[in-house]
Amino acid sequence: MKVIVVKDYNEMSAVATDIMYDVISNKPDCVLGLATGSTPEGMYANLVDLYRAGKLDFSKVSSVNLDEYYPISPDNDQSYRYFMNTHLFDHINIDKAKTHVPDGMATDADAACKAHEDTIDALGGMDIQVLGIGQNGHIGFNEPCDEPVPFTHQEQLTESTIKANARFFESIDDVPTRALTMGIQSILKARKIIILASGKSKAEAIKATLKDEPTPRCPASLLYAHPDVTVICDEDAYSLCK
Repeated sequence: MKVIVVKDYNEMSAVATDIMYDVISNKPDCVLGLATGSTPEGMYANLVDLYRAGKLDFSKVSSVNLDEYYPISPDNDQSYRYFMNTHLFDHINIDKAKTHVPDGMATDADAACKAHEDTIDALGGMDIQVLGIGQNGHIGFNEPCDEPVPFTHQEQLTESTIKANARFFESIDDVPTRALTMGIQSILKARKIIILASGKSKAEAIKATLKDEPTPRCPASLLYAHPDVTVICDEDAYSLCK
């Protein structure tokens, strides 16, 4: 893994934006693997600014999202479809028919997972996959475990993940306890991966990813199997690696 240590969140977002800019500029019909949560918000805002300045064109771009709560309606303001529309898709010239988020309202979760994996394969995999990292080392909603599920699947969320996401909901009781998520092997289909991390709350996870032996108990560490992974983290997130 390549590691880029930056001063703060804004610089992390700027470095990630530069990488995304290069991918989109060099391949206008690229496939973007996208993540949600507070970590990539700055990067998405920067990409919107570049589009509005006439420096990026998303008209031929396709996207695939990592995950979605289950069950949840796409018009629920905590759904990841809603997040993507609000932070990116509504503000650029991307064709929303070419933006793919797992179906949080599917009556058959397993069928929805297979459909999402089939979409990834039909698109030829992602040209770049953006990842955040959870405090327990999860990526997407692949939680620490003994044996990870390789491809898109339904995941039962851990108590620590539910607590971490509770700040986005009126009550912790409102936080969904399940999600549909790409598996580790799904993520490894990307040609390039970037992991974004900011703040001291991510320091333990970054240390486990960069300094310890790869293990499914820290899902992010399994990305060592990929030839092109860049970790972009601020000084606080990197603080236990010095």
